[in-house]
Amino acid sequence: MSDFWLYFNQGLNYVISWKAYNVILFLVVICAAYNFSAWKKLLVLITIFTFSHAISLLLATHNIISVSEKVIVVLIPFTILVAALFNLFIAGKEKKVEKLGVSYIISAFFGLINGLGFAFSFKQLNPSKDLLPLLNFELGVVAAQLIVVIIVLIVAFIFQTIFRFNKRDWVLVVSSIVVGMLVPVLINNWSF
Repeated sequence: MSDFWLYFNQGLNYVISWKAYNVILFLVVICAAYNFSAWKKLLVLITIFTFSHAISLLLATHNIISVSEKVIVVLIPFTILVAALFNLFIAGKEKKVEKLGVSYIISAFFGLINGLGFAFSFKQLNPSKDLLPLLNFELGVVAAQLIVVIIVLIVAFIFQTIFRFNKRDWVLVVSSIVVGMLVPVLINNWSF
């Protein structure tokens, strides 16, 4: 049972860590266009992220796939930037664009890239390459994601009801802040 908590806590801390705030930024961007009534869509997006993250983490841990750490360090913020820019371009038109499924594709791609990025650390955490620690870790990731999503939705609710932000303005402000945070990260990590 202690192994479960060890890997579960690692998954929880992986998301809720200011050292690796990329997952939080991604969740903020993804959640910006939704509210509590759209919880099913958010659950699907989180599931897609988690599933693709687990697959790439599993494949990278078993050395089936390998990507340079330099590439991953650039792709992670780039994927979040794409999601934020997508929000900026579709703000107020979500229902029309939602049929294209772009958010689902971005969520899957971010999960794949993020899983590959964490594989470097997870190999040290789980040298035996057993499947159970990976599952326990991913449960921690899911729990942390749910915590972040609920917090983001509560903050969005407060801003949209108490401070009278309309949904379009909320999406624009949140996505712009994330873009502003990511541009310097991309410039600093660009190594090509």
